[in-house]
Amino acid sequence: MRTEATGIKVDPKNLLQNPVQGSTLIERKRVVLVGNPNVGKSCVFNYLSGAYVDVSNFPGTTVALSSGNYKEYEIIDTPGIYGVSSFNDEERVARDVIIEADIIINVVNSLHLERDLFLTKQLIEMGKKVTIVLNFTDEVKRKKIKIDSARLSALFGVEVIETSAVNKSGFEKLPEAIKKARTGFVSGEITGRLNQHIINNHGRGLALLVAEGDEEVSAKYGFECGSADDREAIYIERRKTVNEIIAEVEYEDSSKGRFFNLLGSLSLNPVTGLPILAVVLVILYYLIGDVVAQQVVGYTEDVLGKQYFEFYTKSFVSEVSAVDINVTELDAEGNTGGSREFSFKEGFRYDPVLKESFDKAVSNKDTQVDFNFKNPIVKLFFGEFGVFSMTITYLLFLLLPLVMAFYLVMAILEDSGYLPRLATMMDRSLSRVGLNGRAVIPILLGFGCVTMATITTRILGSEREKTIATAILQFVIPCSAQLAVIAVLAATAGPQAMLVYAAVIVTMMITVSTVLHKMLPGQSTPLLIDLPMMRIPRIDNILKKTWHRSIGFMKEASVWFFIGALGVGLMEITGLLKVFTDFLTPITVNWLKLPAEASVAFVMGTVRRDFGAAGLFNLALTPMQVAVSLIVITLFVPCIASFMVMLKERGWKEGFTIWVSAWVIAFLVGGLTALVVI
Repeated sequence: MRTEATGIKVDPKNLLQNPVQGSTLIERKRVVLVGNPNVGKSCVFNYLSGAYVDVSNFPGTTVALSSGNYKEYEIIDTPGIYGVSSFNDEERVARDVIIEADIIINVVNSLHLERDLFLTKQLIEMGKKVTIVLNFTDEVKRKKIKIDSARLSALFGVEVIETSAVNKSGFEKLPEAIKKARTGFVSGEITGRLNQHIINNHGRGLALLVAEGDEEVSAKYGFECGSADDREAIYIERRKTVNEIIAEVEYEDSSKGRFFNLLGSLSLNPVTGLPILAVVLVILYYLIGDVVAQQVVGYTEDVLGKQYFEFYTKSFVSEVSAVDINVTELDAEGNTGGSREFSFKEGFRYDPVLKESFDKAVSNKDTQVDFNFKNPIVKLFFGEFGVFSMTITYLLFLLLPLVMAFYLVMAILEDSGYLPRLATMMDRSLSRVGLNGRAVIPILLGFGCVTMATITTRILGSEREKTIATAILQFVIPCSAQLAVIAVLAATAGPQAMLVYAAVIVTMMITVSTVLHKMLPGQSTPLLIDLPMMRIPRIDNILKKTWHRSIGFMKEASVWFFIGALGVGLMEITGLLKVFTDFLTPITVNWLKLPAEASVAFVMGTVRRDFGAAGLFNLALTPMQVAVSLIVITLFVPCIASFMVMLKERGWKEGFTIWVSAWVIAFLVGGLTALVVI
């Protein structure tokens, strides 16, 4: 019978009437079956209650409840729910019955622990005596999955039994499991959020509902309803606990499965997880930074893009437009200081002698061919920074291989179950700078392509998080193409220069993110993420994710690449690029203490980051000058493609603010470093 302690109105006449005996089951202990939809509660209910079943609508609803008898117990079957709350009739009905319950039989689908155990944890937090029934264990075994029910029982602090609804195996354990139902373990953090007054006078279950922001219950008793932040904090703690438990109890039932289960557990612990992350990053750098960025892209960009696509496109255009063509032979190291240079003027193709000389010159693969179109419009579309020529090369032959490679790697990490574990492990550290663990995904992607990573910041939960992550990407994360050049230059400069470079960049990452965290209004969102079982990734999942994400990125980025190329092309034909170079020269020499030629590299970095880094190769720099130049080129403004995508994602005002700030910070930090080390 309802007690005033709960204050939840339940009509015992409709709920507890025994159709056979015609008596009210007042003295019986109430056993309530609770679980997600389609977990097999009805099978458990039918086994316990047999033929003595009453089905009736809960007062004021169309929700039907089944009630019956088993020995000294009253058995009640509730609607399938995902949480105890008042969001719909099913949840309200279940809530009212659960609060009145003496014992909870929580039926769980063993195939979906990450979903079902969230409700289990809430029931335990309500202070109820609980027994967990792991149903569909036959399906789990068929899929070669092992669930350590004894360990699950120890971690939750309640009785756990395994059953199969198909053949009723394990159902014989139900009577004893009911008797052994007990209250489980509740974290101190959850308890600390509950109102002790409500607990003392109305029960722990009611206190939890109030803390979670159940407005209906709070209004009923005049309690101050918990805030959205309180509810979110409780949910996050609950999800975190469930994830940790699943990581310990569920794994593939084989030596391989036990290995992955151990690996998953180690990945969540910072002590062991950070070395694992280091190994993953090394592998990522080798695959993306070396194999793809250098070898694959080296072929697609240099051979397919420049030697074939750009050369034949520009050759075709040169048939109808005035042009100077310079063919420079390269030496064995690929430098342009070769033995001879040819210059072909307008109309040379109609001169058989010049045409033969040209064809012979360009037939040698060790040549560099430059088409200098005289018409400004033609130059805008087919010149060095041509809207058509450069953009197609950039998109198809440079960016697409990188994008597909990174999405492939991310799909592998995601489908294996490692990526959500990495996010969970890094959550505590990233929360200190206003981010949650999800931010590790765009940051990792940024080491492949900052443009792509900027779009990926959409996965973050708040605008302030997107701003912080975008700023980190634009300021301090070098893309794979730039990183490869930086690695070579830093290696040649020696360990001291590498240490200076790394120390400054890490310091700037922490500083930028911390300052934005303190300055930006609002709050960051907590991490709420499921932890699937670690496994060998499925090839079909990987390929589907890679294809759809790559195509989606290319569709979104293409327009902005064309716009960016148009802007750079206009700057070139109007002479603004040279103006910027002349402006930066005295700053480069007097403040950064670098050769004047370094200013050209910085300007080229606005077009493409690796252009800027590569422009430092041929300069005679001391080790500490290398460190300073790499600091500047890393903190420098993003490439034009990243800049345009940033404007699209964050808006013109915020995008330009970040862009201008990057200019200032790059030269300020670079100059201060130069004062100390040069």
